[in-house]
Amino acid sequence: MVLGFLKGEFVDVISWLDDTRDTMVWRFERHGNAIKYGAKLTVREGQAAVFIHEGQLADVFGPGLYLLETNNMPILTTLQHWDHGFQSPFKSEIYFINTTRFNNLKWGTKNPIMTRDPEFGPVRLRAFGTYSMRVADPGKFMTEIVGTDGEFTSDEISFQIRNVILQEVSRVLAQANIPVLDMAANTADLGKLITAAIAPKIADYGLTLPEFYIENISLPEEVEKVLDKRTSIGIAGDLNKYMQFNTAEGMANPNSAAGSMVGMGVGAAIGAGMAQQGGPWGAPAATHTAPPPPPPAPSEPVWHIAVDGETTGPFDRAVLTNMAASGRLGRASLVWTPGQDGWKPAGETALSAVFAMVPPPPPKG
Repeated sequence: MVLGFLKGEFVDVISWLDDTRDTMVWRFERHGNAIKYGAKLTVREGQAAVFIHEGQLADVFGPGLYLLETNNMPILTTLQHWDHGFQSPFKSEIYFINTTRFNNLKWGTKNPIMTRDPEFGPVRLRAFGTYSMRVADPGKFMTEIVGTDGEFTSDEISFQIRNVILQEVSRVLAQANIPVLDMAANTADLGKLITAAIAPKIADYGLTLPEFYIENISLPEEVEKVLDKRTSIGIAGDLNKYMQFNTAEGMANPNSAAGSMVGMGVGAAIGAGMAQQGGPWGAPAATHTAPPPPPPAPSEPVWHIAVDGETTGPFDRAVLTNMAASGRLGRASLVWTPGQDGWKPAGETALSAVFAMVPPPPPKG
């Protein structure tokens, strides 16, 4: 902050260098000194200077270098009742206004917003996001918001701005009639509606919101859990097939969690069978529920045999056992079954067990 420098009794140079990131208004401190007629006023880019004379808004200066004389202070001259050529000191409060953007300001709903969703019915929504703020009318901002505050920061107005935002967010979301599941795809359009609704009220403060963003619209945590379950059901597809798959997987691995559940299901089925037969005391069963059918037994692989360059088969294990006993199938015979990588000697495959049951040739007498 630069207060200028003193020359004799009066302030000669009036300027402000802002070394903060949140100061919106700073009052030039006079320390009881009057402002010299003809003093230099420096207003930098992104600033405005507001003169308050005896509690009234006198003049507003944009960026530039000014000599404070009657020809460029018409309103203040009228208030002072200066005659042309009269060069006396004057006493006025000078406020510098920061007219640059204040970015990355936060907003968010404290309490859920009640809306009526076309698909889910009444729901509660939460939303949050960011916005930027800028002083568009320094004079109105001084008279409506700042008053006589010597150093005004963005935090002092952001609370009021958030209240205005939340009021319009609640109204727009409640009237949008957009399904909750589609709101994420429409945040840009919703943001434009909210910005347009906020603009007139913000303009009354001398402010504007150059940017407004909705980062997220969400349901309460307990509702999201129910929605996750519904999504899981949709991914699972046919629930009957899904349960059959889990049952078969559990039977294949009895030590797994699924296997434990299958065991519980088998126990329940046994209990249901006892109830159908009258139970341990011969009491008739109240209901008769047939147990679910067992899963189909796995099919046995079939084999093909290469004989004189031609493929024969397919043969099941029983036929191959007879062929091995009659000598038509030997360990060196080339065989193939679906899933096997190429032709292999029968003795190097799962058929090796067949030859274990074939007796060796009888001894010669």
